[in-house]
Amino acid sequence: MAEQLVESVPSGGAHETDVIIIGAGPVGLFAVFELGLLGIKAHVIDILDKPGGQCAELYPEKPILDIPAIKTISGEQLTKQLVEQIDPFGAIFHLNEMAVSLEKTNADKWRIKTDLDTAIEAPVICVAAGGGSFQPKKPPIPGVDDYEGQSVYYAVRRREMFRNKNIVIAGGGDSALDWTLNLEPIAEKITLVHRREEFRGAPDTVEKMRALQSVGKIDVHVAQIKGLRGEGGQIQAVCVESKSEGDYELPCDNLLAFYGLTMKLGPIADFGLNFTENRIAVDTEKFETSVPGIFCIGDMAHYPGKLKLILSGFHEAALMSHGAFHYVFPDKKLKFQHTTSSRDLQAKVSG
Repeated sequence: MAEQLVESVPSGGAHETDVIIIGAGPVGLFAVFELGLLGIKAHVIDILDKPGGQCAELYPEKPILDIPAIKTISGEQLTKQLVEQIDPFGAIFHLNEMAVSLEKTNADKWRIKTDLDTAIEAPVICVAAGGGSFQPKKPPIPGVDDYEGQSVYYAVRRREMFRNKNIVIAGGGDSALDWTLNLEPIAEKITLVHRREEFRGAPDTVEKMRALQSVGKIDVHVAQIKGLRGEGGQIQAVCVESKSEGDYELPCDNLLAFYGLTMKLGPIADFGLNFTENRIAVDTEKFETSVPGIFCIGDMAHYPGKLKLILSGFHEAALMSHGAFHYVFPDKKLKFQHTTSSRDLQAKVSG
């Protein structure tokens, strides 16, 4: 697979921390840094399998031109440098997971549960979910609903599920190519189906995929999936259409369909927050929402004069961190310090 920037902890189990950050995009990552300077620990939840949010998923190679002091930087490189910057603070990442419920505990903390039965408690929640959570686009395949979650999947949550399976992977982007490379060593057979000869993934990943194809370790079909054959939720074959070969079937146990992502508000809409035009209203002193202890930064935050810029989100993360401090350390006085002159802050950054 592509370089793994952070290690995600296994799903499930119970955790406690100071701040739960929902969203691992650039603003969520920088929030880890600003919180860390104040001695505040964080857990980060993201539905994607890697940090970076829109930067990593939608435009990893597209140049970003408005990061101060950096003439040009790609979304992928910005993510990498942010991850390196927060490394000393030991944030815990819960990737491939979605926050689905929020409740207040008897200890006056917040408890978030994910769709993979992970429970995290903290006195502070920070929503940094961009425009919402990424949701997979469903393929236009008749009857696909009957197989979802049983033999059709839109993401890989547990790699071992696919050991010794005959897998058809549909798509031409990074996700399809990455999982082709990652699952090939453990699968019985991998067949990659894409409607065009050209692939949209990173050139190095395409080259590695072609190398596997050339030695017969995977099959590649230029075709479109038109239907599924099976029963009881279990696929037996994928029905495809090719310009050169017409209609035919590919036997398979599991279909992994990577048809892209779309942004949806998701379960955050049910957290009881004050929404304005599908965004969360906040104050501009500390970017707290209408619910005490819950903050919002980045594209999801709404306030007069809001600009949807990464640099604006970085500013919001700094003020949010100072607001969160008083919930995490209610008996401590916050002392403002500059990283240029504070040996304490310099020691924290250096790890």
